[in-house]
Amino acid sequence: MGKRQSATPRSQVRSALRKLWLRSRERQAALKRDKYSCQFCGVKQSRKKGAEVYVEVNHLDGIEWNQILEYIFKHLLVDPQKLEVLCKPCHEAETKRQRTLK
Repeated sequence: MGKRQSATPRSQVRSALRKLWLRSRERQAALKRDKYSCQFCGVKQSRKKGAEVYVEVNHLDGIEWNQILEYIFKHLLVDPQKLEVLCKPCHEAETKRQRTLK
């Protein structure tokens, strides 16, 4: 059996975020609002066999992938040395204490 990697590769995180986006309420709301139609040419999404047309949802402000990934690795997926295991009550108390220090 191979050795397990100690860090999550950026591609896995990006893939997980993309899956989250594809299933998001915000994306679904945009598709519904625009009636599954392209806002430039008006073509409507179709799943009809032989005439498939797919539409995608575009972020008007773009996506800063590098910035998002940097934030995730800096604050969420940190080195295990920067993590501690606590029971739920102690974790809640520590989080509250940290918030009051800020």
